[in-house]
Amino acid sequence: MTRVLIVPGLFGSGEGHWQRHWLQDQPDARLVEQDDWDFPNLGIWRERLEAALEDAGEAYIVAHSLGCLLTARLAGRPAARRIKGALLVAPCDIPATETLHPGHLSFGTMPTETLPFPSMTIGSLNDLYMRLDRLTMFGRLWNSDIRNIGLAGHINVASGFGRWPSGYAFLEMVKARARHRRPHGFSTAIAASA
Repeated sequence: MTRVLIVPGLFGSGEGHWQRHWLQDQPDARLVEQDDWDFPNLGIWRERLEAALEDAGEAYIVAHSLGCLLTARLAGRPAARRIKGALLVAPCDIPATETLHPGHLSFGTMPTETLPFPSMTIGSLNDLYMRLDRLTMFGRLWNSDIRNIGLAGHINVASGFGRWPSGYAFLEMVKARARHRRPHGFSTAIAASA
């Protein structure tokens, strides 16, 4: 069974967050733990994710917020070969996140390289951390399948997402696409989904 790596963002995914529920629900899921959730450093966080991938051999990634950018930062690195597919939920936009949480990030600029693994990017119409037009732009740059799930905020506890069982369907779509991978990736059409 291929492992699922849960990759939280800024401040981690605390009690009640859907990522914590998924860790409990899936025996093959493992949290990529960071020493400092409050002041993310790209180099340190990336080392931790790459070590988790090496330990897993290969894995699917389920990332939230800044964890999506961390995952995208593996494009062009040897560790990317270990990623079978990635579900990127509510990626944050670095400028917006720095405005909302000044002084917390050492993460450089937004990643723009095409991802060498199948991915799906989930966003919403009213996410303070990433406007839909920016989500669409980065999703296309990453060659990711983009899904807009409506008025869902940052798809976290504050916006009413606890266990989020419907999210499992998106992960299954990523897995199916990884099994039937096309040589040139996926379409990036915006689709409204529930």
